[in-house]
Amino acid sequence: MSAVLQTVAGGVATLTLNRPESRNALNLEMCEQLISIAREISLNKEIKMVLVRANGHVFCAGADLKERQGMSEAQVRERRMKGFAAYAALEALPMPAIAVVQGPAVGSGCEIAGACDFIVATPQASFRTPEALRGSVGATQRLPRILGKRLAKDLMFTGRTLSAEEARQAGLVSRLVSAPELEEVLSGTPDPCALPSAASIAESSSTLRALWIRKSPRSRSNSLAAAGWASSDLAA
Repeated sequence: MSAVLQTVAGGVATLTLNRPESRNALNLEMCEQLISIAREISLNKEIKMVLVRANGHVFCAGADLKERQGMSEAQVRERRMKGFAAYAALEALPMPAIAVVQGPAVGSGCEIAGACDFIVATPQASFRTPEALRGSVGATQRLPRILGKRLAKDLMFTGRTLSAEEARQAGLVSRLVSAPELEEVLSGTPDPCALPSAASIAESSSTLRALWIRKSPRSRSNSLAAAGWASSDLAA
């Protein structure tokens, strides 16, 4: 069974995290499929919008540590870098990407959702980044950019859970809707055919991303997180 399902209809590509039995924990297969699908979508001129969803009650419970049992340090670092590449592939999509968060997003789940352009969530959603409490490094790039440095530090240093409502108030979640209304709200998003030209959206996204990269010490964060810090990463 594929770790990520993909469907395309009416100019909208839907990517669904599909490991509900493992609370959609991020493993190597899911990383590679997210990278591959995102690259494929980027080249498809017919796709105007992307939805990133998840099967089950959990959006993504974090990295799958069960997968790492028996891995060497080098293999753990390689897997970690694959995760970074997956987040970056989603963030680099030239068309709008919307994360649809219907349950807990922990660690890597926050990274996946944060890599999208914005988040639509239900009240059952929550966000948590406790990597620092487990001796690892995570969420040091996108979270401060979205929430601001102080709230990001609060979440990283305490590992506390940010509720869906608090996430909406803080600007992490753009729209908060009830589960029964979710599909109706999503169907009411702008018709992809009525969106501005793909070129203008891609250029706007690229400009914003370039501005962030100039201000971000991402290389140091990636180096730390991929090194010895990786062994205690959050897991399902």
